[in-house]
Amino acid sequence: MLLPAKAEVARQLRRYRAWERVMLASPGDRTVRATFEDSGYTLCVLMGERCAREAAEAAERYLRSSQGTYLQEQNGRPRATAVVHRGPPVAVDQRSPAGR
Repeated sequence: MLLPAKAEVARQLRRYRAWERVMLASPGDRTVRATFEDSGYTLCVLMGERCAREAAEAAERYLRSSQGTYLQEQNGRPRATAVVHRGPPVAVDQRSPAGR
């Protein structure tokens, strides 16, 4: 998975938060709302999320963590490491516990 540059994520997150504050101060201004939505869309594309709020949260997590840690969180499991087997293969019992 390709990850965006942290500097760009930080810049887009700052832009999104700034327009969010302006939009909350002037909710009726269509130009402000459109610019806010554009900044949210950019953040969504950058972070691979469908919702601007989720993209902002993902950006904050990404900026707090290392890239490896972020990928682990995204996958929901630790990264797989190579397992080295030594010796003969181990037999696996295929019966269910109820059939014993």
